[in-house]
Amino acid sequence: MVESKQLHVTVGPTAVRRRLDRTLADQISTLSRTRLKMLIQAGLVEVDTKPITDPAYRLSSAERITVTVPPSEAASPIPQTMPLTVVYEDDDLIVIDKPAGLVVHPGPGNPDRTLVNALLAHCGNSLSGIGGVRRPGIVHRLDKGTSGLLVAAKNDAAHEHLSKLFRKHRIERAYKAIVFGIPSPPRGSITGNIGRNPGNRKKMAVVARGGKTAQTKYCLQQVFDNGAASLVICRLATGRTHQIRVHMASIGHPVLSDPLYGSRRAILARVSLAARDHVRALPRQALHAYRLGFSHPATGATMTFNSNLPYDMYNVIKGLNGGR
Repeated sequence: MVESKQLHVTVGPTAVRRRLDRTLADQISTLSRTRLKMLIQAGLVEVDTKPITDPAYRLSSAERITVTVPPSEAASPIPQTMPLTVVYEDDDLIVIDKPAGLVVHPGPGNPDRTLVNALLAHCGNSLSGIGGVRRPGIVHRLDKGTSGLLVAAKNDAAHEHLSKLFRKHRIERAYKAIVFGIPSPPRGSITGNIGRNPGNRKKMAVVARGGKTAQTKYCLQQVFDNGAASLVICRLATGRTHQIRVHMASIGHPVLSDPLYGSRRAILARVSLAARDHVRALPRQALHAYRLGFSHPATGATMTFNSNLPYDMYNVIKGLNGGR
């Protein structure tokens, strides 16, 4: 049986007179501010052993905060028949070409109609025990707005093998991205630890302290519309949340139409009039996982898969090229 866990925070000089919920959000990166606020209101946060239910409670120096986090309720996803583009499948694994807009696994705001629900219907109930209840078979994910290749395991041995490859960074993952402007130099490596953005908990950022080590290698492929945008190939040496989106934005070249890290207004002001409608029509970040490579869990053979650029990104490039 999974038990509740407790997290402890001591109020330092910089947190004196600050709100309880904001201080906890800064100190506990694994929980969102919304989640922490709910825990406070539920009476699960104590300050010097006294329950505090007001998120706006102002802290005093050296107070000790205890947060009790109840265990997550295991929600078993249900099989749902949905169209899937299966690139490869055998008894051990399945490779999917995920469309933009499809969430990988259930979560807040997306309880069903996810890739997990579709995989359970496609592969059968045997998948439900692989890799945990919440994310059966999933060893990595793509953001909702990112399209492209994703592999899932169909048995425990395959799950362990693929998970180890990801942990040791022995998976080949390459993405095509349309970005603002022209990166300079045209080929390079972006390094910088990635962690929660202290000003916006929904975003990640390159952080000076903490975070996780991240490295993205990029290479300029094509320039569009007199330098307004360009196509780059990004290869991941690590796999952090929003890594390519954060790293490209950090060097001044955010992914086109990125709702979190880009500026649609900035790109629309720079592209030609003929290209603006094509850019406006793109409802998601222009990022596509086009290449995936790994060793097969049973045979050890090297397997490499490629995916063509989806129509919505192709259409943007066509517009940026003056309709050609």
